[in-house]
Amino acid sequence: MTIFEDIKADKDNLTYTEKGLNPVFYTPKSAKILIIGQAPGKKVQETEIMWNDASGDRLREWLDVDRKQFYDSGNFGFISMDFYYPGKAKSGDKPPRGSIAKKWHPKLIASMPNLQLIVLVGSYAQKYYLHLARTEKITDVVKNYKSYLPKYFPIIHPSPRNNNWLNRNPWFEKEVVPRLQAKVSDTIKEK
Repeated sequence: MTIFEDIKADKDNLTYTEKGLNPVFYTPKSAKILIIGQAPGKKVQETEIMWNDASGDRLREWLDVDRKQFYDSGNFGFISMDFYYPGKAKSGDKPPRGSIAKKWHPKLIASMPNLQLIVLVGSYAQKYYLHLARTEKITDVVKNYKSYLPKYFPIIHPSPRNNNWLNRNPWFEKEVVPRLQAKVSDTIKEK
């Protein structure tokens, strides 16, 4: 069985599999950059294409790549802290299930031997991969992105729900985004 089939057959995912839903991720062997996010949104779950929503549009702007480069170049892989849309909460979506990354991420990452950069999108991915305390503020993590390089590059989630954060923190798009773009460009160009 493939990893995809193993994930579908996992007893923890049977509720989704029985509804006819597929796990959403993309892990080409050629990937140099891995984007790790929170969980698929409703539109992403329906289309089964990672970052196929308004958040993805902004993320591609921040990375300075178009849809073709993002999806068809083989340079990018995409996984989330959960493979399925978790449903709505009072404010935004429900959080990803906690056990998924520990169980499946090592296998998925091992399937991409050319990885040079992991972009951690949002607090769930950052707290897990950077081993941060629950109380750690995402603003501080993103401000201190240089301390996590060269392996990890933490960024705020590109969701339109974060427009207020972006307005309060203009340094992110002025200082961090250009550095992210340069890092992505350099990584893609490396042989």
